[in-house]
Amino acid sequence: MAAAASSTLLQGSNFTNARRVPRTSDQQRIPNCVARRSAPSSLCFRTGSGRTAAVVRAAAAAGDGDASAVSLPAALLFDCDGVLVDTEKDGHRISFNETFAERELGVSWDVELYGELLKIGGGKERMTAYFNKTGWPAKAPKTDEERKQFIASLHKRKTELFMALIEKKLLPLRPGVQRLIDEALGKEVKVAVCSTSNEKAVSAIVSCLLGPDRAEKITIFAGDVVPRKKPDPAIYILAATSLGVDPSSYTAEEDFATAEAVFDCIGDPPEVRFDLDFCADLLQKQYVS
Repeated sequence: MAAAASSTLLQGSNFTNARRVPRTSDQQRIPNCVARRSAPSSLCFRTGSGRTAAVVRAAAAAGDGDASAVSLPAALLFDCDGVLVDTEKDGHRISFNETFAERELGVSWDVELYGELLKIGGGKERMTAYFNKTGWPAKAPKTDEERKQFIASLHKRKTELFMALIEKKLLPLRPGVQRLIDEALGKEVKVAVCSTSNEKAVSAIVSCLLGPDRAEKITIFAGDVVPRKKPDPAIYILAATSLGVDPSSYTAEEDFATAEAVFDCIGDPPEVRFDLDFCADLLQKQYVS
């Protein structure tokens, strides 16, 4: 049988407990899954469309070989905002508003509006799209090039304010993040953080909240290192290929109806939602003969 890549999702949600997605007898075989495992695989942890919790993607490499032995993932790829830390609503949004207030722009983003703006990847792109739609502030410059510089200056100040929140540890890690990362690093599973947010901000989160010892072992892919920002998968593809992991496929249309499980977070004892063994088991299920 020719080998083919496959994938499965776990969607973040507002559920208070983890649940296995029920499967009928005719759903025992994972859709589009006809691969046998021999090459490394990875798991991608990222936010769902609401950016409130983690989505876990099992990206399996295609290849021939014996699928009987269970192996750990080759890498764990974490999104930052909404996965490592609940940064958007109480971090980035607050910092944007403080920046707007400092510049006396007469702009404030409430939670509902910011939720809509999050559909636009990247802070600079978010501000530009908002001002293009609602009108530029009176203090904003008039030419496109000057406005580009204006947006860059706003974003720089927003990042400074956001990093101050991180350095003061006012935004704690989400439950289970440190535990799962420690488990992965302890078993020599590669760990990376993938975000199109500002690289300094992402590095500050990893260093300040996870500590310098862990930070030295975690690879960061962030900022403008890719031409297209999320939801485009470019940042994850870059991370996977850089770590020597073959990315097979990515989310289309955010349809998680066939997800193996749904979690509100990773979780710490006594309410652990899943661990590295679960990740390994999930990857094993990607392959059927």
